[in-house]
Amino acid sequence: MGSASRVLQATARASLCLPVLPAPRYRAMSSQQLLVPPPAVLRQPLAIPDRLLLGPGPSNVPPRILTAGGRQLIGHLHKEMFQIMDEIKLGIQYAFQTQNPLTLAISGPGHCAMEAALMNTVEAGEVVLIAVNGIWGERATDISKRLGAVVHQLVKPPGEYFALKEIEEALAQHKPSLFFITHGESSSGVLQPLDGFGELCHRYKCLLLVDSVASLGGAPILMDQQGIDILYSGSQKVLNAPPGSAPISFSERARKKIFSRRTKPPSFFLDMGWLANYWGCDDKPRIYHHTAPINSFFSLREGLAILAELGLENSWKRHKENSLYLCAGLQKLGLQLFVKEQEVRLPTITTFVLPKEYDWKEVTAFIMNKHAIEISGGLGPSEGKVLRIGLMGYNSTKYNVDRVLHAMKDALQHCHKNKL
Repeated sequence: MGSASRVLQATARASLCLPVLPAPRYRAMSSQQLLVPPPAVLRQPLAIPDRLLLGPGPSNVPPRILTAGGRQLIGHLHKEMFQIMDEIKLGIQYAFQTQNPLTLAISGPGHCAMEAALMNTVEAGEVVLIAVNGIWGERATDISKRLGAVVHQLVKPPGEYFALKEIEEALAQHKPSLFFITHGESSSGVLQPLDGFGELCHRYKCLLLVDSVASLGGAPILMDQQGIDILYSGSQKVLNAPPGSAPISFSERARKKIFSRRTKPPSFFLDMGWLANYWGCDDKPRIYHHTAPINSFFSLREGLAILAELGLENSWKRHKENSLYLCAGLQKLGLQLFVKEQEVRLPTITTFVLPKEYDWKEVTAFIMNKHAIEISGGLGPSEGKVLRIGLMGYNSTKYNVDRVLHAMKDALQHCHKNKL
């Protein structure tokens, strides 16, 4: 017998001695035990109370915008979607009163627009000056520090505003590359005058960044005429769309600063180079950046359309008249307005002081529970100091003023008074 045959026979004998292993048992995914049961609450119908939102935002959404937001989706890269985005751009340019090509809507709330503005124009080590007379200056400070900027604050107590002379002294001292200020400080109810600020900032080679989330459409702001370099807002205030999209625009000065950065913006999602392309602001074929909140853009488009149909001047007039009517009514109830000077009271959000013997949380809860109306306490530096009533867009009517004044009178009569 040859050696090859002997090897084959030995292998065959050895194979006969191998143990028989059981076949592996595989369990289908569907047969595995689920450890988390379906939530019982999700088997119930969605329950949403019917309330009049007269806080600092969001505001109630009118039927036309609700209908637009409930339309069937289209693709975020469809030509029809690009057309809607182009219409949004035109609406923002009208609302902002600007011809800036770099104008678009951020896919996110006003906070997201604040971050986009700072992340694209500020680099580590650069000097930033921030006017702080409420929470939004504090938030801008926080974001700027996270970006590694050298931050200087110009601070005023809540309820006060900034004068040109004060701004110029700070610009001369700190020599910032960017100055941030809030036009409508919703936490304190201040409307900041802006005339001359742009010219002043440019004289000191500084960009002017303005937050108009609470004021756009409710008080005059003229981006190009006032020399504002970066302006942003939100969808959920005067524009009456649901929160989730935020108009923003950059001047040519700001655009040059963005596209001459030494480093990339720290956020890919908020990178204005990508967003400018997606919004058709760079004359190049649009390419995918992110899946936009399509229905939010439908709603924003309609909010801007309603503002354009009404007209900015009519909108400003209506908000001022209803704000004055509310202020007079609050004073008749014996309540003190928080912002002393009438001309710097924010027409969209009115702040007032509750007598010390009342608990503001009890008052707001009473008005919510009995009258189904939301009003709000203070925020940030104004917390515990004021109550806030918002009259924005669709909600800014004399009828709503009468409703909230009746509710406030009822609360003052029935809420417990603390023994001092």
